[in-house]
Amino acid sequence: MSETPTVKKVKKTQTQEEAKKYAVLAATAVLNKKGLDVKIISLKGLTDMADYFVLATAESDVQVKAIADAVEVGLFQNGWKVWHVEGLQNLKWVLLDYVDVVIHVFHKDAREFYGLDRLWGDAPYETVTDTPKGLVFTPSQAD
Repeated sequence: MSETPTVKKVKKTQTQEEAKKYAVLAATAVLNKKGLDVKIISLKGLTDMADYFVLATAESDVQVKAIADAVEVGLFQNGWKVWHVEGLQNLKWVLLDYVDVVIHVFHKDAREFYGLDRLWGDAPYETVTDTPKGLVFTPSQAD
């Protein structure tokens, strides 16, 4: 019986600015599918697991899947292949791990239940909204 070789997580970006570019691309894909409450959380200096989290809310299982697919396609078109995906079976919380950037797409109730916003409450973040004039980034700093 052969084992599946373990694939090592390897950073894809050289700078935080480069990683942020991909976080913004992911947020844009989310908003294009009418995702709600989109946040880009900077994890730099807080953990080594990723540079950014992108959090988003969807109002249905179908929308969770549509957002996850849009993010995957959008980042792939920009040269990024997803390293790991979880949650496509239940569609309550889909995680797309790109190593430097991790995207979390939650069904409305799941986002509140799991509370990643509270868990990473000490991290600086930006709320991203789509307006007729383009994306608006509203920075917030944890207390």
